[in-house]
Amino acid sequence: MLALLTLVGGVAMAEMPEPALPKVLLIGDSIMGGYFRDTEKNMKGKAQVVRIDGQGGTTENGLAKLGQWLGDTDWDVIHFNWGLHDICYRHPQSKLMGQRDKVNGHISVTLEDYQKNLEELILRLKKTRAKLVFATTTKVPEGEPGRHVGDEVRYNKVAVEIMKKHGVPINDLYSLTAGFTPDLFAKPEDVHFSGKANTALAAQVTQAIQKAQAMDP
Repeated sequence: MLALLTLVGGVAMAEMPEPALPKVLLIGDSIMGGYFRDTEKNMKGKAQVVRIDGQGGTTENGLAKLGQWLGDTDWDVIHFNWGLHDICYRHPQSKLMGQRDKVNGHISVTLEDYQKNLEELILRLKKTRAKLVFATTTKVPEGEPGRHVGDEVRYNKVAVEIMKKHGVPINDLYSLTAGFTPDLFAKPEDVHFSGKANTALAAQVTQAIQKAQAMDP
């Protein structure tokens, strides 16, 4: 039976009978939405895993909404990612979902602004005193209409440098998904994944959370 979700401070909180369990927050986009349920199941009885309401969007959106997502909860672990929305090209006249258009559109957040925004987000997240884990941005397949293959690699490189600078552990979801065969994607030219792939993502996310939990304060 799925846990009921209650919206608290912009976060979808699962109603669980064990309030003393460690609290884990997942911040991310629709990729996170794909691996959330399996991660929640994997951590059942060990931690209360919740996710933000909706999607994290770009780093600019993260800066605007982070306070709402964090609320007044004392999070034990925060597993987070920004990237796929930052590297997306959009055009107001595009009829594709999200107005994606890497030919005529403009990138949502430049690499320079992504770096600046991520630096600020890290400083704000560190103030929570939660154990942090950054997930690298997952693979962009050939033919994706709003994103250039390789942009995720460039943005990940900058993100990893920032995480190392601040001592934040990295969950390398890019390397995992870079090895996925085409059948593990939801469909050709789509950044989303199949159920089997989401299970694999959740397994690695679960491992990263547990490793963070075991770290010294």
